[in-house]
Amino acid sequence: MAQEDVFKKIVSHCKEYGFVFPSSDIYDGLAAVYDYGQNGVELKNNIKEYWWKSMVLLHENIVGIDSAIFMHPTIWKASGHVDAFNDPLIDNRDSKKRYRADVLIEDQIGKYEEKIQKEIDKAKKRFGDAFDEQKFRETNPRVLANQQKRDALHERFANAMQANDLAELKQIIVDEGIVCPISGTKNWTDVRQFNLMFSTEMGSVSDAANKIYLRPETAQGIFVNYLNVQKTGRMKLPFGIAQIGKAFRNEIVARQFIFRMREFEQMEMQYFVQPGTELEWFNYWKEWRMKWHQALGFGAENYRFHDHEKLAHYANAACDIEFHMPFGFKEVEGIHSRTNFDLSQHEKYSGKNIKYFDPQTNENYVPYVIETSIGVDRMFLSIMCHSFEEEKLENGETRTVLKLPAALAPVKLCVMPLVKKDGLPEKAREIINNLRFHFNCQYDEKDSIGKRYRRQDAIGTPYCVTLDYDTLKDNTCTLRFRDTMEQKRVNIDDLQRLIEDEVSIASLLKKIQ
Repeated sequence: MAQEDVFKKIVSHCKEYGFVFPSSDIYDGLAAVYDYGQNGVELKNNIKEYWWKSMVLLHENIVGIDSAIFMHPTIWKASGHVDAFNDPLIDNRDSKKRYRADVLIEDQIGKYEEKIQKEIDKAKKRFGDAFDEQKFRETNPRVLANQQKRDALHERFANAMQANDLAELKQIIVDEGIVCPISGTKNWTDVRQFNLMFSTEMGSVSDAANKIYLRPETAQGIFVNYLNVQKTGRMKLPFGIAQIGKAFRNEIVARQFIFRMREFEQMEMQYFVQPGTELEWFNYWKEWRMKWHQALGFGAENYRFHDHEKLAHYANAACDIEFHMPFGFKEVEGIHSRTNFDLSQHEKYSGKNIKYFDPQTNENYVPYVIETSIGVDRMFLSIMCHSFEEEKLENGETRTVLKLPAALAPVKLCVMPLVKKDGLPEKAREIINNLRFHFNCQYDEKDSIGKRYRRQDAIGTPYCVTLDYDTLKDNTCTLRFRDTMEQKRVNIDDLQRLIEDEVSIASLLKKIQ
């Protein structure tokens, strides 16, 4: 099945099973805004808990804050967002649709990479175990031709982005023959910049003096509070401040479901270090964050580092962690060495001294910062994409199952009485009442056991318990495992011991320590 079709099934599955709904659905939705349903919010909260505890529990020198969404407008002037937070946009005159020029070119680069991969996949099938991929890449004329086109386009694109050359971006689109996905024509306007911040007014009078912004990132709330945290927490360098919160960007080209939205949630940690040590800490966090991702068990081959060729003017190192989505490798997290730009700018614009006094060197200086920033929604999507499976069973049937990491699953255990009488429902409720203090449980008595199993498979419940008449005699039940569909008879008194460790966030944290 084409990856595009798989992705459509995932989007449909998210709505059908209460994970993600289009926002304002009864009013036909609001573009690029989504609501999380009853199962989605549980999964999302578990992702946030996994990230938060990995930061503040596993690191003695990292603490958390929760800063306001509304902030003094001068903050965004100091950070550069007012003057330079722009996307290069281009319109197609025939479809009247607007696109990001850089995304159109990145998609074209992706097409060359797809052609190369198709040639490799065909050769793998033809040659089997004898296939030497490296040699094939170096000798196959079609692969070499596409690689040459890809590399030439990539270099030209990188140079244009580095120079902020909007005319060159348009010329690349023209030279590559890139067409509008809607109209199929090449009737493009010039490329121009568009600021992504939402603005509003604070107070009763609508004028320029009261103009404020919805924050486009959560990092600035950490920077303006860094000295408050350092002093009240008696923190010594290096130390970090973590935050989870909403951010807002007026994305013109919002697409690919919840991958790019106008209202989204970030998990960010800013790590303050002594100048001169920043690259050492950059490499530390780069490797540590990759371990965090890979602890989920999705396979190392589905992750890769992508080092930035175009660095922001304030950065001296930057890389992304990319995950293999159905629509290619895409960024889920960024790690950046931001030098002392942000703190220095806030010191300059506020007129306040926010230097750190280092008792070891007896110096005052502005710390350097390493940032790790991950989108909750993108992380959610990557987990859904990897976990979604349609399995052919031995009896010829197909089951749809979400093989979520057990610790992240919305429901950990579903308890099912075989029949709705003879004391079995009461026994099931007793089990749930005992276990609900330890993990999220669900009760289900409707339909056949087979249909109930399928429902729980579809929302990713790792364990199901079935109670029958023997349960009332010997206090045992049938424990079913989602991934293998294996069933075994266990004592009800052992359920907590058998399940709790597997479904706790601690089980993931132990893998990265």
